[in-house]
Amino acid sequence: MIEWAVVVWSINDIAFKPDGTQLILAAGSRLLVYDTSDGTLLQPLKGHKDTVYCVAYAKDGKRLLWVSILYNIIYSCLLPRHNDAIQCVSYNPITHQLASCSSSDFGLWSPEQKSVSKHKSSSKIICCSWTNDGQYLALGMFNGIISIRNKNGEEKVKIERPGGSLSPIWSICWNPSSRWESFWMNRENEDAEDVIVNRYIQEIPSTLKSAVYSSQGSEAEEEEPEEEDDSPRDDNLEERNDILAVADWGQKVSFYQLSGKQIGKDRALNFDPCCISYFTKGEYILLGGSDKQVSLFTKDGVRLGTVGEQNSWVWTCQAKPDSNYVVVGCQDGTISFYQLIFSTVHGLYKDRYAYRDSMTDVIVQHLITEQKVRIKCKELVKKIAIYRNRLAIQLPEKILIYELYSEDLSDMHYRVKEKIIKKFECNLLVVCANHIILCQEKRLQCLSFSGVKEREWQMESLIRYIKVIGGPPGREGLLVGLKNGQILKIFVDNLFAIVLLKQATAVRCLDMSASRKKLAVVDENDTCLVYDIDTKELLFQEPNANSVAWNTQCEDMLCFSGGGYLNIKASTFPVHRQKLQGFVVGYNGSKIFCLHVFSISAVEVPQSAPMYHYLDRKLFKEAHQIACLGVTDTDWRELAMEALEGLDFETAKKPAGAGVWSLVGSLKKERKKRGETNNDLFLADVFSYQGKFHEAAKLYKRSGHENLALEMYTDLCMFEYAKDFLGSGDPKETKMLITKQADWARNIKEPKAAVEMYISAGEHVKAIEICGDHGWVDMLIDIARKLDKAECEPLLLCATYLKKLDSPGYAAETYLKMGDLKSLVQLHVETQRWDEAFALGEKHPEFKDDIYVPYAQWLAENDRFEEAQKAFHKAGRQREAVQVLEQLTNNAVAESRFNDAAYYYWMLSMQCLDIAQDPAQKDTMLGKFYHFQRLAELYHGYHAIHRHTEDPFSVHRPETLFNISRFLLHSLPKDTPSGISKVKILFTLAKQSKALGAYRLARHAYDKLRGLYIPARFQKSIELGTLTIRAKPFHDSEELVPLCYRCSTNNPLLNNLGNVCINCRQPFIFSASSYDVLHLVEFYLEEGITDEEAISLIDLEVLRPKRDDRQLEIANNSSQILRLVETKDSIGDEDPFTAKLSFEQGGSEFVPVVVSRLVLRSMSRRDVLIKRWPPPLRWQYFRSLLPDASITMCPSCFQMFHSEDYELLVLQHGCCPYCRRCKDDPGP
Repeated sequence: MIEWAVVVWSINDIAFKPDGTQLILAAGSRLLVYDTSDGTLLQPLKGHKDTVYCVAYAKDGKRLLWVSILYNIIYSCLLPRHNDAIQCVSYNPITHQLASCSSSDFGLWSPEQKSVSKHKSSSKIICCSWTNDGQYLALGMFNGIISIRNKNGEEKVKIERPGGSLSPIWSICWNPSSRWESFWMNRENEDAEDVIVNRYIQEIPSTLKSAVYSSQGSEAEEEEPEEEDDSPRDDNLEERNDILAVADWGQKVSFYQLSGKQIGKDRALNFDPCCISYFTKGEYILLGGSDKQVSLFTKDGVRLGTVGEQNSWVWTCQAKPDSNYVVVGCQDGTISFYQLIFSTVHGLYKDRYAYRDSMTDVIVQHLITEQKVRIKCKELVKKIAIYRNRLAIQLPEKILIYELYSEDLSDMHYRVKEKIIKKFECNLLVVCANHIILCQEKRLQCLSFSGVKEREWQMESLIRYIKVIGGPPGREGLLVGLKNGQILKIFVDNLFAIVLLKQATAVRCLDMSASRKKLAVVDENDTCLVYDIDTKELLFQEPNANSVAWNTQCEDMLCFSGGGYLNIKASTFPVHRQKLQGFVVGYNGSKIFCLHVFSISAVEVPQSAPMYHYLDRKLFKEAHQIACLGVTDTDWRELAMEALEGLDFETAKKPAGAGVWSLVGSLKKERKKRGETNNDLFLADVFSYQGKFHEAAKLYKRSGHENLALEMYTDLCMFEYAKDFLGSGDPKETKMLITKQADWARNIKEPKAAVEMYISAGEHVKAIEICGDHGWVDMLIDIARKLDKAECEPLLLCATYLKKLDSPGYAAETYLKMGDLKSLVQLHVETQRWDEAFALGEKHPEFKDDIYVPYAQWLAENDRFEEAQKAFHKAGRQREAVQVLEQLTNNAVAESRFNDAAYYYWMLSMQCLDIAQDPAQKDTMLGKFYHFQRLAELYHGYHAIHRHTEDPFSVHRPETLFNISRFLLHSLPKDTPSGISKVKILFTLAKQSKALGAYRLARHAYDKLRGLYIPARFQKSIELGTLTIRAKPFHDSEELVPLCYRCSTNNPLLNNLGNVCINCRQPFIFSASSYDVLHLVEFYLEEGITDEEAISLIDLEVLRPKRDDRQLEIANNSSQILRLVETKDSIGDEDPFTAKLSFEQGGSEFVPVVVSRLVLRSMSRRDVLIKRWPPPLRWQYFRSLLPDASITMCPSCFQMFHSEDYELLVLQHGCCPYCRRCKDDPGP
């Protein structure tokens, strides 16, 4: 406590600047401003005529208010006027709204408002306070009523105190924190009995985690922690955040919710309270008044103690913002400044730690499981002691003894065992199984749980430290340290203390080892001293220690803390240090329990450092004992390896693990099998497993096993060291080493170096694989050129990689070097280098199928079906060739490309004729040949009909369409081929017949159409034509009647026999373009005359004097043209062929014209056209009967044309219109 000043005026009110740097006092008629750091009076504010008894600071620290005068750093203005004296003022904590209260009313004012809102009150207002959020204002009145208003001054809640006007509300204050919400929720139903453990949730102020606890009666049960809920809270829950503390002159303190509901019961004070305020964010309450002192209460009204006593009434007290300082102002003008420090009250036994929380609660924490239980005592907790299943709590007027429900080590359920209703004064408290030990200065007292004093020990000096070190129930031992340096051991059932040792310095902390043979002491000089209890010898000492603890599981290990470090010492080895804040209070295995401020934590400390100290001295068993306390996996492995190296197999077996121990077992078995007793070889294996390769190599060499060192270094890719163990120029070992080195270079991503090493080692395959994987074409071809042609495997691999890397030229070179022509052909085919493939096929016909079949497939895949068909045919794959053509034909018919269909059918017929050379398929293929030839002629003619009916304009003359229609009508078989429409043929025939004057034929065509299904688009034209044809004559124009050039008979336009003469049955020969009947007559050779002889006879050509020599035959590769330059009629009956026609004609059966050698000699080569069919067909011979008309025959498809028409079509299309043979192509 610091007494700043004594003034002659009464201290009416005080206020801190929000940042805590200044303190404002209302003393009489003056305002005094003090510096809170040193109590210096900064400035007195004078000039007030009346007493200043209200003072308030705005939250931003820029406005200071006192009654009737407002002082502002920037500007000043006057308060709103009241008719009566102002009793209190308060600033809104959120806004700058000001509440000023008088005897009859109160006003609300803010800088933004020009007018002041005033509200009448039913009684004199003594005090006021805003809620934390600034939404509500509480007013305390002289008549005992509390009125809660909103920001607009409207009354929301009215609380009437039982005492009425006899209990004026002298001071009120809202709790500044909402963290006690759950506490108050459960506090409502508490019983006011002595000690009750209740159920609630509380956030513990420290580093400890939140926990939830429940109890029934005097039990304390653990409950799972509740999780925070982010969902919106209801209004009833929200209002519990604001708790109003009320102090009245009925000498009571009470607590209310914002809704006006009282929390708990009234707390009697036995004095008139003049001021009430919260301390440290709402955890505690400060109360002062007529008892001339300031008292500290808990947040729920339990008195904890006196902060400071004064000589007069305490009118006001305030806590400095965000600190533990309190300022008190008294009636006699005294100003006192206090600092409140809360000491740590706690107890520890092994893994259970008990500590005081909120001054009235005790929390027991299990340091291993992190479980916690809270015991609510509702009184100030003064001392705590814990031992095994016992817990002792000292309260101001009694001591409570708790016990666990069960002997379970993890049980956290406590219940009250005994109560000692008596006030005790002591410095230290210790609990045993059946006793409690009280320490007061130099005296120790042993009391039973019933409160009876059984023994008492008087010490020579002050007792500084006391600890229970265990023992049977009722006979426990105590370790006691005195200020004079004496250390005693006391048994609770023995009156005589045993002096263990005495040192020159005072004892601060001490502990005894698990075997009771060593004692560790921390003296007042911060030195840790370790003694041997039996010999009293000082074993060692360490500086900078404030607390010490032995490891309960290891005799030779202790830890001590000090100077911000944790120190761990094992035996006499150097200390291992690490940073740690706090005090060491326990050491169990690998866990060290440290107390820092108000919290204790378990620190997991690896025991690696002491373990390695033992390993350095080859103390493997002791190192294993340390490792069992807790080390890393790496440390366990190191322990196993060190034990193996020291040939301590029993120690190594425990931590080594299955892998290491199986290795050791296998090594021992091999040694036993070979009868080896050389430890150097065994240790070398162990060293190599540990990674100590150089040591292992030395041992291998010393034991005469240099080959093992070579293998080890080679496997490790340490080739420079491996070379030291090579034999005297052994090529196998050298090759093996280079190969291993190349493997290593390959694994570490050095491929070029690996390639060079593989080549030097003769491992060409591996070198080629690396080059191929990395795409090094140049290196591949270099390797291939250097290899001998007998090395097939690497050469083949080289060629394969070159092919993959798109270097077919180099790959072909490699295949040629190998002589692998089949692979070379396959390479050309795969890379589609067809010219090279064809050239190779010409030289080696046995690869014909391997070339042309893939070529045909490639053509087909690229939509070059016609070329594909030819390629299949050339490769001898007739079936595939025919399939391609059939598919092309079907597609052409389906797509109405009848000209293409005709061409494909012609190609099919020629394919069949080619296959017919096989005697086994001759008859079948010839039948297909004639069938496909017929279909080709039909589709070729129908193409013009289809174009005429579908296209808006026709490219053919009416006579041509008329001839084509007649040809198709007479040629169609009973089953009409796919795609050919009789309707279109008859419609075209009827239309063109009508236009050319063949009315009878037109009428016949229209009549035929009536029996067919007619598409809608032709319906109207056909109906109209049917009607109009009736008006025409019933005959055909004679100009249209076809003439038979054999018998000179005029044939009707509608011929029931088909395209043959009705008289001589001679088949008509049609032009393939205009479809006119050509002046040609087919003749046959007599038996015995071959085609070659017939040609030779015709070529002899006997000269006839009456024949005009100006007749000219023009022959070239693309056609045969018979042309008569000037016509002479001098031949007459002297022509043997013409005479034979007249002689043989007539009859109902067709009689072919058969000529003899004599007739052949009389024929002119210029008058004969020959269809030179390939075998097995015979040639066909035709004689022109009108030499003045020129006729051209295509040498490929043998179709006949008028020469002028043929020349025009070839000019238009660049090829034959029927077989599409180009004019520049050589003849067949």
